[in-house]
Amino acid sequence: MSIVLPGEQVPAQHVNLKLGPGLLQLSSETQQQAKSAPVIATRSGVLNHSANKSKWWVEGNSRRYVPAPQESVIGVITGRSGEGWRVDIGSAHPASLDGLAFEGATKRNKPSLKVGSLLYARVSLAHKDMEPELECFDAQTHKADGFGELKDGFVLQCSLQMSRLLLDPKHFLLPLLGSRFPLEAAVGMNGKVWVSTKETKHTITIVRCIEAVDPDGGGMDETNVKKFLSKLDI
Repeated sequence: MSIVLPGEQVPAQHVNLKLGPGLLQLSSETQQQAKSAPVIATRSGVLNHSANKSKWWVEGNSRRYVPAPQESVIGVITGRSGEGWRVDIGSAHPASLDGLAFEGATKRNKPSLKVGSLLYARVSLAHKDMEPELECFDAQTHKADGFGELKDGFVLQCSLQMSRLLLDPKHFLLPLLGSRFPLEAAVGMNGKVWVSTKETKHTITIVRCIEAVDPDGGGMDETNVKKFLSKLDI
C-alpha cells in the first residue's frame, strides 16, 4: 500500500481492470490504447488493490460515498422517476433504478416498491457528470443474485472503510457472529449494513460489534471481540 495524491499516476494494469473510488483512467483515441491508458488518482489516500490486482481503489477519509461500477450498495427509495425510481445511496446525487432492472421484470410485471422501501442493488453506471444508475440483478444471468428489496431487518451506518472490510471474505467479524447465532446480512460499499436476526438482542450485538471493530470507532480486534461476546453470554 502507498499514499497517493490527486493527479498522481498509479500502476493499475490488468486484463480485466476494475477501478473503484478515487481512480480515473484517462481516455484514449482507440480501444487498443485504452487498455494501456494511464490511471490517475482523483483524491488523496491509501492506494489499495485486490489479491489478483484486477481491482484498484483509493481508501481516503471521505465520509461521502462515491459510486463506482459493480459495487453493491444499500439504498432507500425516495420517489418515482418515469418507469423507475430514485434511490438515495448516500452519494452526492440520487441514483436511478429502472423498473426492468429486476429478475423476471417486464413492462406489465414490475416490483411494487414504495417510498421508504429498502434495496440491495449494484451500481451499473457511475460517472462524475451523471447520476448513478442501479440494477437489482446480475447483468449477465439476469438472476437476482441476492439483490432486490430488503424486508424487515435493521440498517446501520458504518465507515466506508468498515464496509469494505466486512465484504472481505477473510474478515473475521460476520463469520464469528454467524457461528454464535443465525443471521442474515447485506453489506453496501456505501457504508450501510442490513442485518436480520430472530432476536432483538442479537441485532443489538451485531450493531455494537460493528461499531467496536470499525476503524473510525474502537478498531477492536478478533480476540477482544470474542472477550466482548463472552461477557454477553452469546
